[in-house]
Amino acid sequence: MLRSRGVSALVAAVVMSCAGLPSTAALAQGAAASGGNAGWFVPKSAQPAAGTAAPRGPARTAPVPLPAAPADSDDAQSQTPPVLPMPPVPASPDIPRGVAPPVPVIGVISVPDVMRLSSAAQQAERVLGARRDELARDAQKEQGGWRDEQQKLQAQAKNMASDQIQLRERRLQERVIAAQRDFRNRNRIIQEAAQVSLNQIERELVQILRQVAGSRGMNLVLHREQVALSQDGLDITQQVADQLNKVLPTVFIPAANVDPEELAKSGTMPTTADAGRQAAPAPTPAPVAATARH
Repeated sequence: MLRSRGVSALVAAVVMSCAGLPSTAALAQGAAASGGNAGWFVPKSAQPAAGTAAPRGPARTAPVPLPAAPADSDDAQSQTPPVLPMPPVPASPDIPRGVAPPVPVIGVISVPDVMRLSSAAQQAERVLGARRDELARDAQKEQGGWRDEQQKLQAQAKNMASDQIQLRERRLQERVIAAQRDFRNRNRIIQEAAQVSLNQIERELVQILRQVAGSRGMNLVLHREQVALSQDGLDITQQVADQLNKVLPTVFIPAANVDPEELAKSGTMPTTADAGRQAAPAPTPAPVAATARH
């Protein structure tokens, strides 16, 4: 049987390379740093006063030098490696002659090119890319709100009491934490939706690869990126991509407001086959032919 080991990992690397998002924690840190005061979440009672020197740590003492080893010590005298015992190795008996492996009929495939030609992969990237862009815009908008609130607080701090300032700071910090939690959750949902799409393409690609290789009489298919030289007749990339687009033109992608984990727990996750059955009209029952009596 043709082995497809390595295809899954390469498909995952190709599809998921475009599903990464910047860390929401890094976005929040960048927003705080751009405000000009990286420590504005720290209460004023915990901040060092201006002009106060930072407390110094304990004074370090110079390390005590170790005494030099005597010239006639054991380490100085043993310069040659020790001679260790070598038990005899048991002799391996002869193995009886077995069945020779089949003559290899080699083919090559480029999985990244298949994914670029796949209409299902293009659909997933288009839909999930729009969701990633929306998440990035929302994160930037929220960062702007943090900066505005910080600047407003700094401008009004001179006319506010200390407890009022701390209350405003605490509310702003709670807002940042809640936004970070929301961004992380939305990022996770997008990543898992991409994985749902990838799993569908991966399963179908492995099956089609076996079928195409079998139809060509190939029993060994290598990644084209690992082959230094091959003839065009050995490359089955285009044939696999055409068959993949014919069998799996689209994939099921969970809606933007649906958590894939909750959908999986419900046990009602639709498949592309279910979608095809829902789109297809119900078959009309065939009329029953009357039998003639003799």
